[in-house]
Amino acid sequence: MSEHHLLLCFLFFLSFSQILLSSCFSFSNSTKICPHGQSLALLHLKKSFSIKKSHSRFCRFPSYPKTEHWKEGSDCCSWDGVSCDLVTGHVIELDLSCNWLSGTIHSNSTLFRFPHLQRLNLAFNDFSGSSVSAGFGRLSSLTHLNLSDSGFSGLISPKISHLSNLVSLDLSWNYRAEFAPHGFDSLVQNLTKLQKLHLRGIFISSVFPNSLLNRSSLISLDLSYSGLHGRFPDNDIHLPKLELLSLWGNFNLNGNFPRFSENNSLIDLYLSSTNFSGELPASLGNLKSLQTLYLSSCQFLGSIPASLENLTQITFLSLDGNHFSGKIPNVFYNLRNLISLDLFENNFSGQIPPSIGNLTNLLKLDFFDNQLEGAIPSSVYGFSSLSSVRLQYNLLNGTIPSWLYTLPSLVELDLSHNKFTGHIGEFQFDSLEYIDLSMNELHGSIPTSIFEFVNLSSLYLSSNNLSGVLEIGKFEKLINLTDLDLSNNMLSLTTSVHSNSMLPNIQIIDLSHNNISGMFSWNVGKDTLGRLNLSYNSIRGFEMQPWKSMQILDLHSNLLQGPLPTPPNSSFFFSVSHNKLSGEISPLICKASSMGVLDLSHNNLSGMLPHCLGNFSNDLSVLNLRRNQFHGIIPQTFLKGNSFRTLDFNSNQLEGLVPQSLIICKELEVLNLGNNKINDTFPHWLGALPKLQVLVLRSNHFHGQIGFSKIKSPFMSLRIIDLAHNDFEGDLPEMYLRSLKVAMNIDEGNMTRKYMGDDNYQDSMMVTIKGSEIEFVKILNTFTTIDFSSNKFQGVIPECIGNLNSLRGLNLSHNYLTGCIPLSFKNLKMLESLDLSSNKLSGRIPQELTSLTFLEVLNLSQNHLIGFIPQGSQFQTFGNDSYYGNPGLCGFPLSNRCTTDEIPYPSQEIEAKFESGFDWKITLMGYGCGLVIGLSLGCLIFLSGKPEWLVWIIDKNIDKKIVRNKRSTRGRGARIS
Repeated sequence: MSEHHLLLCFLFFLSFSQILLSSCFSFSNSTKICPHGQSLALLHLKKSFSIKKSHSRFCRFPSYPKTEHWKEGSDCCSWDGVSCDLVTGHVIELDLSCNWLSGTIHSNSTLFRFPHLQRLNLAFNDFSGSSVSAGFGRLSSLTHLNLSDSGFSGLISPKISHLSNLVSLDLSWNYRAEFAPHGFDSLVQNLTKLQKLHLRGIFISSVFPNSLLNRSSLISLDLSYSGLHGRFPDNDIHLPKLELLSLWGNFNLNGNFPRFSENNSLIDLYLSSTNFSGELPASLGNLKSLQTLYLSSCQFLGSIPASLENLTQITFLSLDGNHFSGKIPNVFYNLRNLISLDLFENNFSGQIPPSIGNLTNLLKLDFFDNQLEGAIPSSVYGFSSLSSVRLQYNLLNGTIPSWLYTLPSLVELDLSHNKFTGHIGEFQFDSLEYIDLSMNELHGSIPTSIFEFVNLSSLYLSSNNLSGVLEIGKFEKLINLTDLDLSNNMLSLTTSVHSNSMLPNIQIIDLSHNNISGMFSWNVGKDTLGRLNLSYNSIRGFEMQPWKSMQILDLHSNLLQGPLPTPPNSSFFFSVSHNKLSGEISPLICKASSMGVLDLSHNNLSGMLPHCLGNFSNDLSVLNLRRNQFHGIIPQTFLKGNSFRTLDFNSNQLEGLVPQSLIICKELEVLNLGNNKINDTFPHWLGALPKLQVLVLRSNHFHGQIGFSKIKSPFMSLRIIDLAHNDFEGDLPEMYLRSLKVAMNIDEGNMTRKYMGDDNYQDSMMVTIKGSEIEFVKILNTFTTIDFSSNKFQGVIPECIGNLNSLRGLNLSHNYLTGCIPLSFKNLKMLESLDLSSNKLSGRIPQELTSLTFLEVLNLSQNHLIGFIPQGSQFQTFGNDSYYGNPGLCGFPLSNRCTTDEIPYPSQEIEAKFESGFDWKITLMGYGCGLVIGLSLGCLIFLSGKPEWLVWIIDKNIDKKIVRNKRSTRGRGARIS
């Protein structure tokens, strides 16, 4: 064809195109694509919601109110979030995700007037009060439905399973929505075209349907936190298109690791927080496209298969919180894409594999809480992006490798609770925000580079052998530091030079157990410091700063002198115990209205107690004033509804009466008034306190009979009672002894053994054992003891004490008790110390006491006991001191040997068994024969006078019986007259 003809054709084409475009624009200007009814429906839908930005705060994409630009009179197909069919104009897609919408979608909403709608996305809004109603089931053309994270609740309509064209269904994060019974099964059965099914957080409460594993079209399946239970199918999974499988958080879903065929496309697998168990199969290596594997907090065990090296695309590997054991395989040479490696909280042993050094893209390395040993690998290649290294709670040793000091992106370093030695090196970069090297064997000084880390928030170097002098000026650059723990080292601190305020964000400082001495003055954390621990140092003076947020101030076990520092008004815990403070308590201390623990014990404080001590804080649970020189009376006023748990006034010079206002201290567990000058009768009304466990009244001037209580079951929780060294008289208080239920039948095997107190304060007390005072720094909740020694009690020891079979210590010494040692004491199986010395007890020591196998201390001295000392078990360990002052006793360990008639009688228990099992039939059968033989032998012996030894024994015993009968007759005659 000629060039002339081509030009004509081109000109004709341009003309035709212009005409066509002109007619199109003319049509567009004269016709609107969106039908009027659909515009009205959309505008009505807009008006049914309010707009609030916070309702889309979790949106992962840019959020804005799309409906704000919907205007009446404009083409709805041009509105933001609306798409229409180009031919018919019908709305086929509505995307209102992240639209800040708030309101309720009712079943008659105009939302359901779009029968041609194919895609509907309402994710990340707030439709609280709405349900996935039957209206959604009327949108029969839907292929994609996304209602995730929009506050839907209640039952999901079964009509949703009628949307047979659905390819993608996402109802995730609507945690209060749930399927009706069998609703999930119907959905799975009917929606056969599904490629994506995300129901995270929807309550399904079903077993995993086998039919889902036959959907070859399935690409993404997320059933996390949906209440699946039962066993996951064991058969092989043939889903060639499946890229994501998430069953995370189905705690009752059992099974083994799923078996995938080699023909798979799996990229992400989440099985964390399920009950999957067993060993990982070698077929794990078939998942060659896998990028994410989360198996944390399951029940997997055994070793990691070497086939892990085939997962060359893996980026996130999380096997933490299982029971894996053995060595970590050295398979990381090919896993160069790995970003995060979590193997913590398992039972891995051996050394860290050297191939770890090849993970050049690694951001996080977490092996904490295993049994790894040896040194950290010294050869690494890169690690330029590594930001977190957590190897704490292992058995690693050696020095810290040099490469750890050269990581330019390192933010977190935790090597605590290992056995590292040597010095801490100098860091070359200042990116660190968290350092924990505590509980190792490191020595030397703290490196100066640490004090250059302006982003450092937490520094823990406690429990090492660090030494040197710290000048507080070094901390000046650490403006973001919140936690500082240098405790349990050998550090000293100079604080006198710098007076400028520093560490503006500090919250916790722990310098306890160091070598800090002299005057402590540090202007630090004026607005933020909440906890300061300087205990166990040699500090002689302390300058209180105007701290506004101080809650815990611990200065105990120092050498503080002078007047008592007044704690900040914000204080909750204040301890200056075991110092040398003197003077009186200022009433200003009562301005700390949030005080919970106040411990001023073991000082030289004096004067009278401020009246406000009992009522200045509703939160005060511990008031410890032990071992001071206070005088006067105990505060008489206590707040109603107070929190007092421990009141300890021991070892002062307090006098007067026990304040009856203590009766309102319903939370009181420990009341220690020992070693004072209190002059009162027994405070029986304390028996009404429901939680009282420890009552110490020893070494005062209490007097009179303890008597009876009008309370039905007094002292129901009491397990430690010490009334020693007073002037109580009369019988032992049997009623109270019967009420000590907590000293009976303690099942230590099934109870949690813990110490009295709480995390803030643990109780202590002095216990007298064998005349010596022993301090119990902590009191086990199973410890029970009774001390009534050094009073004027009289009468017999009640048998009911034998019911206190969980008793650990019993001291009734130095009284006027009479009668025998109760046989019921054989039931005190947990008894460790028994002191009945210096009384007027008589009779024999029961042989049954040898069954007390825990008995370590026994004192029966200075009584009127007679007979043979029981032998066996613990009694073989007691010396002369346990029995002296009883001239009628004989046998080991005394030098006084027993005569023939002092050989121990059979125990009462054996005699009782004999009597109860005595068979008269058997006895009578042998009686005749025995009588004849006995009389015949007797005649022969006395006629012949042989054997002489037997004749002598019989004569001697006959004489003794005659004497005893005469004494018995005289006794009976005296009583009668």
